[in-house]
Amino acid sequence: MEQTLIRLWQEQKAVLIAVAVALVVLLSCVTVVGEEEQAVIVRLGEPNRVVNRFRPNTDFGQTGAGIVLRVPFIEQVVRIDKRVLDVQMERQQVTSADQRRLEVDAYARFRVIDPVKMYQTAGTVSRVAEQLSPILNSALRQELGKRTFASLLTADRGQAMVNIRKGLDREAREYGAQVIDVRIKRADLPDGAPLDSAFTRMETARQQEAATIRAGGQKNAQIIRATAEATAAKTYADSYGKDPDFYDFYRAMQSYDTTFSQKGSSTSIVLSPDNAYLRQFKGGK
Repeated sequence: MEQTLIRLWQEQKAVLIAVAVALVVLLSCVTVVGEEEQAVIVRLGEPNRVVNRFRPNTDFGQTGAGIVLRVPFIEQVVRIDKRVLDVQMERQQVTSADQRRLEVDAYARFRVIDPVKMYQTAGTVSRVAEQLSPILNSALRQELGKRTFASLLTADRGQAMVNIRKGLDREAREYGAQVIDVRIKRADLPDGAPLDSAFTRMETARQQEAATIRAGGQKNAQIIRATAEATAAKTYADSYGKDPDFYDFYRAMQSYDTTFSQKGSSTSIVLSPDNAYLRQFKGGK
């Protein structure tokens, strides 16, 4: 068997070498582009065509991914991520419009929509992220510098993110990218005196608000009490006008109940039998 292979090699050496070279050339002509990437075919240093270009609302499997032919040694395949990517901003201090220093963490999400322009301006996706990071920092500082700390805790924060995204997107278009979203992960006051001062101000504001609510409640209670007393007085006056004798009897009974039914009292009351206070015991005469 070994002798046969040696004889075959000696007799067909040129043919075998040609087949091997042809196979290598054929394999170098074929490349595979995945669904998650787009490829720029560069011919002699110049972009020639794009494979699996990003197209919005295109169904999976219909974008052009798969086997691609190229001219070996003349054409180069530059692969560019087609997925949504992140730009992370390092935690930094930002001064708000009310002169409060904030510790801010933010990020942006982007994708490459013009791979040829990206290749010509940045070269790689990582380079695009490096270019966008300082722009994100600058846009964030400018936008938050126009707003107070309190506004960042309300719906106004969403509008700030929209403004930052629009500004960052304009810059990203220069690199063939599109900024999809910008978000603030955290916006906190720095540890130490500024944070303690903010907590003190918040506590004082809540105490003042509670005192205002209590004062309003007391005012309403006084109004209700005065209204009730006026209504009661009117009722008493009406009843007195209708039946003065019954009203006099009723008031006397209330007075007797208050005076003589005090439990635990050691006070003694001495009255003469003909005292006017006791007239209801004599039939009101």
